[in-house]
Amino acid sequence: MKPPSIRPCGSCPYRRDVPSGIWHPDEYGKLPGFDGTSSQTSVFLCHQQDGRLCAGWVGCHDMGSALGIRIAAAFGHLTEADVDEVLDYTTDVPLFALGADAAAHGLRDVKRPGRRAITKIEGLKRKERTT
Repeated sequence: MKPPSIRPCGSCPYRRDVPSGIWHPDEYGKLPGFDGTSSQTSVFLCHQQDGRLCAGWVGCHDMGSALGIRIAAAFGHLTEADVDEVLDYTTDVPLFALGADAAAHGLRDVKRPGRRAITKIEGLKRKERTT
């Protein structure tokens, strides 16, 4: 497991500037369950970068009380330096205050995503084909 990237991915569901409706409803459904960081026992990984903590999730929540981070460290999935990086993480990218807010935004247009969302999805697909 790796610490979060410097900035949340361009399609991160926690980002306020990401169009509604670009992820499958099941993906948005996961977000509220990660709001209770003191009681959840797992970490939220990035949708784009294999094995990296989601920068949006880390930036949105108080990682000092994230039980999942402590469990990952206890099992050796995160180093002490990684944990420090998580605890000190900040971003200038505007994020939703809660996963529930991000999910509500994402689900709003999930059945009929607007042109901006479609353009974003098409760009992601092009990027995937070239990497």
